[in-house]
Amino acid sequence: MEYTTLGRSGLHVSRACLGAMMFEEGETGKCDEDESRRIIDHFLDAGGNFIDTADVYSWHESEAIVGRAIASRRDEVVLATKGFYPRSAGPNRGGLGRKHLTAALEASLRSLGTDYVDLYQCHSTDPDTPVEEIMATLHGFVQSGKVRYVGCSNWSASLIVEAQWAAADAHTTPLISLQPQYSLVARQIENEILPTCGRHGLGAMVYSPLGGGILTGKYRQGDEPPAGSRATRGGAWPRMLQDPNRLAIAAEVVALADEIGLTPIQVAIAWVRARPGVSSVIIGPRTFEQYEQNMAGFDATLDDDVVERLDGISKGAR
Repeated sequence: MEYTTLGRSGLHVSRACLGAMMFEEGETGKCDEDESRRIIDHFLDAGGNFIDTADVYSWHESEAIVGRAIASRRDEVVLATKGFYPRSAGPNRGGLGRKHLTAALEASLRSLGTDYVDLYQCHSTDPDTPVEEIMATLHGFVQSGKVRYVGCSNWSASLIVEAQWAAADAHTTPLISLQPQYSLVARQIENEILPTCGRHGLGAMVYSPLGGGILTGKYRQGDEPPAGSRATRGGAWPRMLQDPNRLAIAAEVVALADEIGLTPIQVAIAWVRARPGVSSVIIGPRTFEQYEQNMAGFDATLDDDVVERLDGISKGAR
């Protein structure tokens, strides 16, 4: 297992990050606790140390499963979670204001069964809360000992700059990470966001390296999505299948993978892992088989000519 420091910090994380979004007991199409624990144990035994979850993932159930699984190995794990989304109605039951975010952190600590998290992340943006308040709140978490480092997810380049300036101006804790979407079918962060992260000390821990499953090759233009696939479960992912450009890119990736003797999953993950500015790649397996297929991508190395061809194939995804 390879390791790197996350952003401008001394926090060492594995290049593979285990995403726990699919961990949920009893939900059809999700990963139950037994399978989740099998995946977590194997990941830690293989040298992985970075696990990412969020309060909104099955409303703390993912956190609870992760917490129980790592309880005896807590010191081995760089544990990350996120807060932002409301569970119930009310003017202060969501967002990044101090009132909600403090309550969200406390609830996550209870679910995880721990007295601290290594990385606490703002799960989205909140235009109603001044960035100075957000950063001051996060700094308070660090001072309390309940959080070691702070980061954000799906923030714009301009907001990242504002946040780092606010922290520097107040001599408080800066962000060390951003969690954005990145893959061969979603390369928009290369334009401004990755360069901004590099300049301002954030490491990118990227999610959806398989483009919501498109890069596995299981979706074909004109065909119905396979039963039980992510595209059949609603949300944003089905809309990606409506873009013929993404499906065309995926078809070329599948063909290239076959040509060089790798799986499309290995090619997609190996390409993302090697991109400048990427600290860690988040995988979100639903089964142990998917976990093994994903992890194989961290052992694959792409030749320069293959990378050049993939860059050309996917240039339309920028």
